[in-house]
Amino acid sequence: MDIVFDAALIEKNRKRAWRFKDDKALFLLNIAADELADRIAIVERHFDTAIELHGATGITAQRILQTGKVDTVTRVDTDAVFGADQIAPIEELPLEPASANLIVSPLTLHLTNDTPGTLIQIRRALKPDGLFMAAIPGSSTLQELRDVLLTAEVELTGGANARVIPFADVRDVGALLQRAGFALPVTDVETYTVRYDSIFPLMRDLRAMGMANPLMDRSRKPLTRGFFLRAAELYAEKYSDPDGRIRATFSIIYVSGWAPHESQQKPLKPGSAKVRLADALKTAEIKLPSKDGEE
Repeated sequence: MDIVFDAALIEKNRKRAWRFKDDKALFLLNIAADELADRIAIVERHFDTAIELHGATGITAQRILQTGKVDTVTRVDTDAVFGADQIAPIEELPLEPASANLIVSPLTLHLTNDTPGTLIQIRRALKPDGLFMAAIPGSSTLQELRDVLLTAEVELTGGANARVIPFADVRDVGALLQRAGFALPVTDVETYTVRYDSIFPLMRDLRAMGMANPLMDRSRKPLTRGFFLRAAELYAEKYSDPDGRIRATFSIIYVSGWAPHESQQKPLKPGSAKVRLADALKTAEIKLPSKDGEE
């Protein structure tokens, strides 16, 4: 397994963000919490035991309790400073097999080195027919910032380093859910555009979110003031609105999957259909010629 992320630095970034907590920079976590709660609210099921995985502020736990669909929520996080009920690293779940009806993960799965292994742990911790829901930053997230940082570095140094972490594609996330053994997996993407006066308040927000670069192979060489000024110029040139404010894209992949249970709907076996598609569509069936020209 490739180690992409520096787990110690991720923890340092998260704790620093908590220590200097900026409520204005929590907008993305609040959006994810509201969306997850809204989706749980329309599920025709009641959940006795729910788990919030590494939700930092606990806003997701609060929101899902407010739906009335959940009796209790246990908060799991990396340190007691986050007010967690149980302590565990991001990639290790301190949960007994088949112990929870509902598990939610708001905006942390993108920081796991072994995402398939983490998803398998989550699926095993669910009771049969238990539900997993997550919000995961998607591939379009911070695409503008990624572009201008790369461009500025190439211009000024002739080379480039990864300054923004890679984010998952929605199809890859769906495949990972299936690989982990979830039944009835569903993924979709919501895109949010946030506007800033310049690149500098954007980068302050990212730092306040705990989203500073945690890549293992990140450059340790300090960046110059000239670099950031050039990046700011490029951002304003390429991604600003008529009023001069810049755009930052955040895409969030919302996922859901169920622990397998015999009561769940299963796909039909090939060839088991009782009605022809042409009959269902009320149209004539047209036979295509075979390779040798015969019907």
